[in-house]
Amino acid sequence: MMNSQQDQISLETTNTQTLHLHTYGQLDYKHAWDMQKDIVKQIDNGLAKDTLFLLEHPPTYTIGSQRNPEHLLLSTEQLEKQGISVYEIDRGGDITYHGPGQLVGYPMLLLEGPSLDLHGYLRNLEEIMIQYLASYGIVGDRKPDFTGVWVGNEKIAAIGVKFNKCRNRRGFVTSHGFAFNIKQGIQHTGFTGIVPCGIQQFGVTSLEDVTGQTFTVEQVGQELIPHFMNVFGYHEIIHHSVS
Repeated sequence: MMNSQQDQISLETTNTQTLHLHTYGQLDYKHAWDMQKDIVKQIDNGLAKDTLFLLEHPPTYTIGSQRNPEHLLLSTEQLEKQGISVYEIDRGGDITYHGPGQLVGYPMLLLEGPSLDLHGYLRNLEEIMIQYLASYGIVGDRKPDFTGVWVGNEKIAAIGVKFNKCRNRRGFVTSHGFAFNIKQGIQHTGFTGIVPCGIQQFGVTSLEDVTGQTFTVEQVGQELIPHFMNVFGYHEIIHHSVS
């Protein structure tokens, strides 16, 4: 087991004081993706600061840069019947599921400077949810060969990101992010139609399953924010509520 305090890595961002938070209810995947692209360009152009989206998606499969069609187990007809959309997108990783009962976070942060560590950024995303789980007495952990957060041998949070190389400065702006399973039984819904992240040997779980408590996605989003600010060093948050 890794020591989460030691694994937290300090990254130099363009604005370590203020985070702009946008919270949504359920949002169509393509709409959220298009908004991310717009914010990424604005940050690169100096027209926006570090931003975090928190939201849910309707049932959606997203396929990252590791294209493995065999990891999608449903036919076109089955996808239509179940109302699940499919998108091939520009983040790293394999196929994953987004849907109701899952908190999705999209940080768009400017990473630059001599201490820039893209690998460290992934570890910090994991650290946010490891700290959150610890606040409920749950041990969240990492697996050396896989990105994400695990409780035992079951994945509770998936991570897939894109590092957008800046055109107007040296550095990268992040997009995409994390998907934190909240509601009990979510592993028996959309996850059964795929090989999640291409990992066949381990399972999927949720916050409600591991704690035995009941949560709303909105509640977890609010409770997660202080951990996000702590890990990335923000001292102030500006909340743009659009739910």
